[in-house]
Amino acid sequence: MRYLAACLLLSGLVACTAANTNTPVSADATHAGAPLPFIDDDYSRALAEAKAKGVPLFVDVWAPWCHTCRSMKANVLSDKSLAAHADRFVWLQVNTDLTQNAAFQEKFPIEFWPTLFIIDPRAEKPLLRFAGSATVDQLVKLFEDGERAYKGGVTGAEALLARGDALSGEGRPAEAAEALTEALAEAPADWSRRGRALESLLMVLYSTFDEAKAKECATKALELLPSTPRSLSWANSAATGLMCSLMVPDGAEGVTALRTALEAKVVEAMGPPAIQMAGDDVSGLYDSRIAARKAAKDEAGVKVLAQEWLAYLEGEAAKAPNAEARAVFDSHRVSAAMKLGQVDRVIPALQQSEKDLPKDYNPPARLASVFKNLGRLDEALAASDRALVLVQGARRLSVLSTRVDILVARKDSATATKTLEEALTYAKTLPAAQVSARQVKSLEKKLTELQATAAPSPK
Repeated sequence: MRYLAACLLLSGLVACTAANTNTPVSADATHAGAPLPFIDDDYSRALAEAKAKGVPLFVDVWAPWCHTCRSMKANVLSDKSLAAHADRFVWLQVNTDLTQNAAFQEKFPIEFWPTLFIIDPRAEKPLLRFAGSATVDQLVKLFEDGERAYKGGVTGAEALLARGDALSGEGRPAEAAEALTEALAEAPADWSRRGRALESLLMVLYSTFDEAKAKECATKALELLPSTPRSLSWANSAATGLMCSLMVPDGAEGVTALRTALEAKVVEAMGPPAIQMAGDDVSGLYDSRIAARKAAKDEAGVKVLAQEWLAYLEGEAAKAPNAEARAVFDSHRVSAAMKLGQVDRVIPALQQSEKDLPKDYNPPARLASVFKNLGRLDEALAASDRALVLVQGARRLSVLSTRVDILVARKDSATATKTLEEALTYAKTLPAAQVSARQVKSLEKKLTELQATAAPSPK
C-alpha cells in the first residue's frame, strides 16, 4: 500500500565512505538479468534516449527507506513477464536519497513514495503520475494509459483520465480532481479504469493536506467504492478514504460515521474473496486500521490489532525468498512491536538484515531507535554510528535526530547541542527540493529546547 503520510526527509552528519558516495553503480551491472532495462539516477541520459527512440520515459521514483518502494522492486518490477514491455519506454529509476537527483525533484516534485511517472520527452511534461503500489496487471494498464496519452486521440472518460493524470503530474490538484471526477461520472459502469481513476482522485484530494478536501476525499471514497470492482485499487481507495477521514477534526459533523464506515471497508478489503496484493499492501491496511482505533481512543483494539499485525509480518518475513524481500517488512515490524509494547521482539530481525544487507543504513538506523526505546543507550549510539557511515543526502537528518535523542537520554546535552548545530549547518548545504522544512523546524525546536535547558536560571 502507498505510504500515506507526507514523508519527511531525514539526515545525519559523518562523511560517507567511498562505497556510499553519490556516484551511481553502473546500470548494466545493477540490472543485469532484470526484465526492464532501467537506467539508474541519470535523467539527462534517459531523456535523451527517449527522445532518440521516440518513446515515452517511464520513471520509478523511490528511496531506500520506503518499504513500499522496496516491495515494488522485489515483487512487481522484477516480474519476468514485464520483459515483453521493455521496448515500450525508456526506463529510469530515481533514488531521492541522492543529491544528484535534486534537479529531477525540482522539475517533478515528490510528495509520496513510490511515485511512478510516464513523461513525454518532447516537452518534458508528465503524462501520468501514480503514487503507490500496483500489481503487474495494473502496471501494464499504466503502460497502456501512458502510451495513449503520448499518442493522443483518446476521447470521453479516457481523455478525462489522461487530463487528470497530466494535471496531477504538473502539481495542479484542484484541476486534476475535477477532471478525474468527470471521468468517473462519464464512464460506463464496466469501465476497466474505474478503480485506478478512483484511486488517483482520492490521492489528489489527500495530497492537498486540507481539512475540507480530506472530508471530500473520505465522502467520495464511501460514495464510489460500491461501483468500483474489487481489486488492489479498491483496497487502496478504502484505506486512503479512511486516512482522509482521520485528517478531519474529531468534532466535525458526520466524521465519526465516516470513519466507522470506511474502517469497515478496510476490514472488508482484508476479508474474502482475497484481493491480489503483496504482503506490504496487507500490512498497510493493518496500519490504517490501527490509526483508526487510535483515533477512536480504543487502546485495547490497538493492542489486539498490533498483535495480529506483528504475527502476520513475522509470517510473511519467514516466507520471503531473500534478504531484500524480507527487509521490506522491517519498518512495519518495528511499528507493530512498539504499539504492542514488545519492541525487543524485532531486534533479531533487524540484526539479521544488517548482516545480510551491509550497505543498507536502514537496519542500524532502526536498531538505534529500538535500543533507545529500550534504554540500551550504548548499543543505540553504536548502531547510530554504523548508520551514519552509510546514510547520505537529506535522509541523514533523521538519523541524526534520533542520535540527539540518544545523547539527551545519556544526559550528554553538550554533545547533543553540538550535533544539532552541525545538522542544521549540514541541512543548508543540501538541495532545497530534497530537504523537508518541517524536519528542519523540528531540529531547530530541539536545539532551542536544549539551549534553554542548558542556560543558567536568571537571578
